[in-house]
Amino acid sequence: MWRWLWRVAVAAAAGIAGGAAMPAEAQQATPPALTLERVFASPDLAGTAPRAMKLSPDGKLLTLLRNRDEEKERYDLWALDTATGRWRMLVDSKRIGSGAALSEAEKMQRERARISGLKGIVSYDWTPDGKGILVPLDGKLYLASLDGEARELATGEGTILNPEVSPAGGHVSFVRDQNLVVMPIGGAAGAAVTTDGAGTIHWGEAEFVAQEELDRFKGYWWSPDDRRIAVERFDEAPVGIVTRTAIGAETTTVYQQRYPKAGTDNALVELWIMDPDGQHRVKADLGSDSDIYLARVQWAWGGKALLVQRLSRDQKTLDLLSIDPATGKATLLFSEKSAERSWVNLSKILEPLKDGSLIWWSERDGHGHLYRFKAGQWTQLTQGDWEVANLVGVDEAKGRVYLTGNKDGVLERHLYALDLKHPGTLTRLTEAGWWNDASMDGAATRAIVTRSNVSQPAQVYLADVAGKRLAWVSENAVTDAAHPYHPYLAAHRERTFGTIRAADGTELHWEMITPKLEPGRRYPVFFQHYGGPHSQTVSRQWGGALQQYLVSRGYIWFQLDNRGAANRGKAFEDALYHAMGSVEVEDQVAGANYLKTLDYVDPGRIVTYGWSYGGYMSLKLLEKAPGVFAAGVAGAPVTRWELYDTAYTERYMGDPRMVPEAYAASNTIGEAGKIADPLLMIHGMADDNVVLEHSTVMFATLQKANVPFEMMLYPGYTHRVGGPVAVHLWTTILDFLDRSAPAR
Repeated sequence: MWRWLWRVAVAAAAGIAGGAAMPAEAQQATPPALTLERVFASPDLAGTAPRAMKLSPDGKLLTLLRNRDEEKERYDLWALDTATGRWRMLVDSKRIGSGAALSEAEKMQRERARISGLKGIVSYDWTPDGKGILVPLDGKLYLASLDGEARELATGEGTILNPEVSPAGGHVSFVRDQNLVVMPIGGAAGAAVTTDGAGTIHWGEAEFVAQEELDRFKGYWWSPDDRRIAVERFDEAPVGIVTRTAIGAETTTVYQQRYPKAGTDNALVELWIMDPDGQHRVKADLGSDSDIYLARVQWAWGGKALLVQRLSRDQKTLDLLSIDPATGKATLLFSEKSAERSWVNLSKILEPLKDGSLIWWSERDGHGHLYRFKAGQWTQLTQGDWEVANLVGVDEAKGRVYLTGNKDGVLERHLYALDLKHPGTLTRLTEAGWWNDASMDGAATRAIVTRSNVSQPAQVYLADVAGKRLAWVSENAVTDAAHPYHPYLAAHRERTFGTIRAADGTELHWEMITPKLEPGRRYPVFFQHYGGPHSQTVSRQWGGALQQYLVSRGYIWFQLDNRGAANRGKAFEDALYHAMGSVEVEDQVAGANYLKTLDYVDPGRIVTYGWSYGGYMSLKLLEKAPGVFAAGVAGAPVTRWELYDTAYTERYMGDPRMVPEAYAASNTIGEAGKIADPLLMIHGMADDNVVLEHSTVMFATLQKANVPFEMMLYPGYTHRVGGPVAVHLWTTILDFLDRSAPAR
């Protein structure tokens, strides 16, 4: 669920760094009115939104997926010549694509990856020799050459998932109809290396909760030399069936979906190691307890061992196992254990080095930091009251590590360099006042930096190891007259930041955008929230045109990060342990009460809105604090945590069979009758994440209690309601709010 915050590290442009003033001509011009239709139209007002940026193996090309001006959801494959600065399209998704409908399996996988609204090319994979690129498109696989030609591979009939090129370049592999298929990259037909995948048996895929809650989307892993493949096999037979009725505009489809509700059985997961032809299979020893999560899998340096992260069902113990690929025997390298009233957070940071050591991320000192593990000994590489977000690159020969984190303040994220010989000493490589993400080539010789601030949307540049910008990948400067947002600069309102104190004295960050304030006038507030664990919403990033549109209607836009949010240390997040619907609600109410002390806020017109966990929060806020908000909007809300999945819910709330009282206190059903303020509930009628049952049970409860409310249901839409109905969605929300607490 936490990934519904769309953790996009958007970029920003030079020239308006640190929220510099808009150019004089933009300030003097009469801006056109920003409309809801324009907010959601093409081209995107945020400008270009490149995805999946990679350097070719030889470093000569930088490739990415670029969306079209006339169709912002459709992506094509482009390449930048890093020597000449010239761009060219490598694969045109409309030219080679068939437009065929996606299979249900691929739709669900895209839903888990939060790319269900995208069209065209959504992923690609370079061949190791740098001469070709594997491109999945419309259910087929193409091998594209650098001259723009694309050859379709003979993959056979059936649904294709998780295609990739093997590390040494000898094979193309993918999952077809629940079995792993391996084919020579030269073009000969491939063969299924597993054959019993059918019904509840899947090979080479990640099970539902791994994709949805563990941030793992694949189920097979090639050894670096192509000699072996580690393949996940899972059996969904123990998982309970939820009858999910996907109600469309004209048709209704009933799915018998295997959905592991909290407190019920998960899929049975095994890990096998085999040759590329499926022979010489060895089962990895994952321990005697089968009720575990296969959290992460990767090969050690040179393929000598398979490194497996095994997470206990209660998510309080994370073991790192070293598996012998010849025998499947496991050796426990070390374990991470949570405090009594806490859990272990997963990360993707595990970097095996040539000397046999490992770089690892841990919150063992209360904050997320890097450690080096060698010969049973630990060296802490970073430390302090801040969090490492990602390991970007390692240059082992020079002893340099590159990482992103918030050492310079929780509202910013920066790229840093670290000398392994001098742990704890960091050099910041990005400019202050921005939110940055970065990736590097395998040798850590160059970085692709994506940054943004409150005045400028996504921008990307190529940098050297000292952080010096070598070339723009996407300058995307809003000061450029051709930028889609440029006509609206004169009306752009800056975001401000501040803090309040929670009941226990904890500092909480907020952000706000106001209209141009007139003396003596009081304004309504659009109070947006998420509130769930492992998320951060307040930061110095581009916020998007929708916020500006709401402000243009006369609202103050406001958001606050409550206790439980990410990137503030483990104790800050642990406040929600077995206590969802408690301190986060209390903190958001404190934010509303703070707003009521401001002389430019109308205390009777604060309206609240949230989606997913935020929708759950809307319901809890109206229940716990009647009269504080003039109205509330709950989009796709969780209403009973027993209905949500095992991995997410039990991580924070425990097993409902063991702590039923925690679930009873957290649910929205028990106190639904206390809702006295206007309420609008919204849900997609084909939602397979927060299933429609969450809302229907609340509808029935409110009706029995004679509590008036409004609802809007979207036929055919899943957890993401947008795209063609985005304007309708927001018109519905704003019309409801206008009836409840008019903006003007």
